[in-house]
Formats: sequence, structure tokens, C-alpha cells
Amino acid sequence: MNAPGVPSHKRSDRMVALLAMLNDRGPMALTQLAESLHASPATIRRDVAVLASQGLLERTHGGARPVKGNRELPVRLRDGRNQEAKRRIAAVVAGLIPAGKHAIGLTGGTTTAEVLRALRSRDDLTIITNSVSIGLEAAELGQDRVLIAGGVLRPNSLELVGSLAEQTMKLVNVGTAVIGVDGISVAEGLTTHDEIEARTNYAMIERSQRVIVAVDSSKVGIPTLAKMADITEIQALVTDSGAPEDELQRLRDAGVDVHIVDAD
Repeated sequence: MNAPGVPSHKRSDRMVALLAMLNDRGPMALTQLAESLHASPATIRRDVAVLASQGLLERTHGGARPVKGNRELPVRLRDGRNQEAKRRIAAVVAGLIPAGKHAIGLTGGTTTAEVLRALRSRDDLTIITNSVSIGLEAAELGQDRVLIAGGVLRPNSLELVGSLAEQTMKLVNVGTAVIGVDGISVAEGLTTHDEIEARTNYAMIERSQRVIVAVDSSKVGIPTLAKMADITEIQALVTDSGAPEDELQRLRDAGVDVHIVDAD
């Protein structure tokens, strides 16, 4: 059973598809959305009401339209997206973590959470994160050395951000940072939706000997609002085969070690 307020994977997938459709096509009637998503008008009406209450779309008379600006999906709606590709990405990232005692930094996100799960057999790691959900899951998986940086909680990402989190990062040495992003391109670097979150994650990057970006192909070549770091500040990218080849080649040309997993 899902926790209260957390949609099932089937419903969250439909909500994500609904938002993507509005972003692509603009305002749509409820009947159009219902037909395109193979759901009843009543079901779509409930989904629209939930998404509108979270500020992710705007309701219109008999329909819905996208909100203005670049809005971020809450983490609870992201869990079911591209899940198999994320598991494969995580398996490759786990194989890139050196044997022996090692401090690994993890930003928030569903792909970095999969990396944590792929490392569940390792008992020689120190997990450093600013994500509440990743910190708690690390403890549940039996990791006994977990550092969660303090800060102000961002409800959409469940990450702790701001000056307190940044100061904590300055006190640690990270062997490998595994970074989740909302967009990556050679031209714009690593980007995310929130400027404060970008600064906090950059503090982790600054303290890391090696930086791996773990991201599914939907984020490759697509910049978002806030710049986190330049491409020259990362060593490796692990993504899936759905990423645009021209952008992957530009990343290789920039000196990034690119690893590709099958998208299917």
C-alpha cells in the first residue's frame, strides 16, 4: 500500500505524462487529456485537481494549461520515470566506485537513490549526502557511516540546502561524488531547477576528488534554470542510449568519460 499522499506508480506515471503533454501542446480540454491518456474524464479531473493544488498546472474551464516558467516535479512523482534505465545506470556507477574504504557523496534524486541501492553490498563506504530520503534509506540498507548535511529542506526534492549545508560540505573530503542533475550540456554545464540547491550541490563537487554525473537520457542536452557547475568540473557521465548522440560526442570532446547503458 502507498503512504498517504503518495500516488501509485501507475498514477504518478499518468500525472507525469499529463504534465509533459501540456508542456508540449499547451492548454488542453479534460476530454482530450482523458482520450490521450486512456483514462476516464473523472480520473483526469482528479489528477488535474491534485496537480493544480501543487502549483504544477493551472486549471481552466473544462481543461488545464501549463504554468508559466520552469517548474520542477516533486520527487514523489518522479519515482516511476525511466526506472529500468536508472537501475542500469546505477549498476555502472556502482562499478566505478573504488574497492576499499571510500567516501561517496550523493545528491538527491531518483537516479542517485538507485546508485545507493546498487551499493547495498558495500560495508566499507561513508555516505555523505544532503538528501533526507537518501540518508534515511542508507541507514535502512545497513550503511553505518552516514553524514547528512544540515540546512533548509526543499519539499520538492527533499534536499537540505543553503549556507549551513554548504558549510558542512566544506568540512569533509569526498572520494567520489555522484551527482544527479535536471539538465546537462556542454554549453550550459550541469543545471538544476533551484539556484540555492545548485550552490549546495556545487559545494559537494568542490570537495570531491572525482565527480560522476548519473542521469537518464531525458536530461542530456536540456539545460534548466540554475547552473551548478561547468562540464570541465566532472570526470564521467553515465546515461542511457536514448541520449542525443551529437551531445554525447560534444561531451566526449570536452574530456568527459561517457558510459552508455541500454535504454530498454
